[in-house]
Amino acid sequence: MSTDEITAGHLQELRRGTVVLACLIRLRTPDYGYALLESLNATGITVDANTLYPLLRRLEKQALLTSEWNTEEARPRKFYRTSADGERLAAALTADWHLIDEALTRLTEPGADSPDSATDNDDSSKGDAS
Repeated sequence: MSTDEITAGHLQELRRGTVVLACLIRLRTPDYGYALLESLNATGITVDANTLYPLLRRLEKQALLTSEWNTEEARPRKFYRTSADGERLAAALTADWHLIDEALTRLTEPGADSPDSATDNDDSSKGDAS
């Protein structure tokens, strides 16, 4: 397996959960699948239609999204919206995302890899108790 393939695989893993969160956030305003796909791609969250539509069905089955058909237009479209359970999940995922982002920022700061920056070594309990 080439380095490019390995990188692509890890990038896909990293993005998988972010697409769920992005859908839950974006669908606070109801929209249909293709418009969602276009808006996610326009914001830099690249997702393929073959990935998005099964994801929408799974999130709906998990009661994280609700849907309804709009038959008023020439072509019926299924509109999705984040449910109350989806809002709660989005809040939890967003909070965790911020914690992970902060932790990764600390890891990438200069000197973050030095042993002293990881923990405060309290040696006062060892040896000299003056």
